[in-house]
Amino acid sequence: MTPPVKTPSLNPLPLKERMKVPRQHMPEQAAHLRATNFTEVNLGYSTELAKQEAKRCLECAKPACTDRCPVGVKVREFVQWIVAGDFMAAAATIREDNVLPAITGRVCPQEDHCEGGCLMGKKVQSLGIGYLERFVADYEQQHLHFTQIHKAPSTGKSVAIVGSGPSGLTAAGDLVQKGHHVRVFEALHEIGGVLVYGIPEFRLPKKIIREQVDYMRAMGIEFETDVVVGRTVTIDELINEEGYDAVFIGTGAGLPQFMGIPGEHLNGVYSANEFLTRINLMHAYEFPRYDEPMVDLIGKSVAVIGGGNTALDAIRSALRLGAGKAYVLYRRSENEMPARAEEVKHAKQEGIDFQVLTAPIEFLSDGKGWLKRARCVRMELGEPDSSGRRRPVPTPGSEFEIPLSVAIMAIGTSANPIVQSTTPGLATNKRGYIQADETSQRTSRIGVFAGGDIVTGSATVILAMGAGRRAAKSIHEYLTAGVW
Repeated sequence: MTPPVKTPSLNPLPLKERMKVPRQHMPEQAAHLRATNFTEVNLGYSTELAKQEAKRCLECAKPACTDRCPVGVKVREFVQWIVAGDFMAAAATIREDNVLPAITGRVCPQEDHCEGGCLMGKKVQSLGIGYLERFVADYEQQHLHFTQIHKAPSTGKSVAIVGSGPSGLTAAGDLVQKGHHVRVFEALHEIGGVLVYGIPEFRLPKKIIREQVDYMRAMGIEFETDVVVGRTVTIDELINEEGYDAVFIGTGAGLPQFMGIPGEHLNGVYSANEFLTRINLMHAYEFPRYDEPMVDLIGKSVAVIGGGNTALDAIRSALRLGAGKAYVLYRRSENEMPARAEEVKHAKQEGIDFQVLTAPIEFLSDGKGWLKRARCVRMELGEPDSSGRRRPVPTPGSEFEIPLSVAIMAIGTSANPIVQSTTPGLATNKRGYIQADETSQRTSRIGVFAGGDIVTGSATVILAMGAGRRAAKSIHEYLTAGVW
């Protein structure tokens, strides 16, 4: 397939005119409505909006957007297929490099990757690449026709993928196309890893994830749930007894971290992982159809501690479950907040109260083991720390208290040690993450590869997918050449 990107261009707008076209706004639910439901916030482009946005593309000879994409999506090509009105060809182009376009079109921080490299962004708003990717993927699904991807003849080799998050699914998709037999093992009862348990329905509907997984099943990938590798079966057993020729570990970094302050043991104090998993996998977002205990938030005061995307996912979910007051407590200023700007904007529109330069120092009990109040302190920004951000320093004499029934700790996660502790010879670093080569994703064990958060620590979906692609390439080379 040769996309229509060569001379003459099919774009009716001269280059200078394209710069004058404003970026097309993504329609979204009104804030006062969406704050009470779990229906998706962003509603997606219409055909007309997508074609108008696509016409803004400058068709750069050296597209930095593709260079900045961790999975290497050919942006210029798929966007020009949209200009031409052939949306299925656009979908086929994306799927050459990205097996999860409907997901990345929703949750990838494009502003840090493809859109961050867009030449237009130097003078006007960057091309809406993420919005266009979502449009194409949704169009493909709505027309009930997933693009058929070419698969190489069977190699007779088999690969076990441990974990069905973004790195595992990406590695599986690339490997099955190269002719290998692929089986994905997931510890929980639903496929998708952090995509399904960690991201709320209003940002990434479960239906979208299931559709993408069904497509991967149609590609020939096998899935097995309720398998805790390291407990149900070990890495050594997968290789020595079940006969897998290679294993990819993509288990993520799901062990929650806490601050170590007094009162964290109280009822009502959750990790963000537990909080979001209860909502996503125990169907609290479908109340009253599902009567999950998390709905006891109605009318209560809830705070999340942290300023990343997970923190905003948690507090916006609490608001939708009926929280009477919803706070973000973040120890730095808004400028240092790692959450996506769009998510911060949406949260503010919905009425979330941002208390920046603020940190809890103690959780106080009602005398019966339940959280009642939080004692907090105001912060000032001092000298930069190892992250390059200015270190928050407590302001003397600034302590104050807020009424609080639920506190959600979203200050990061670390590596779950189950796989590492049951795999002799698998090297880890001092923080417990698996050591893997940055290019090949090879570990210290022959035939064992690893990528995503279990190697890097908590990062983004698209960066984990990039690791999955690198691993798949390296695994294929190992299986075909037989050289470690």
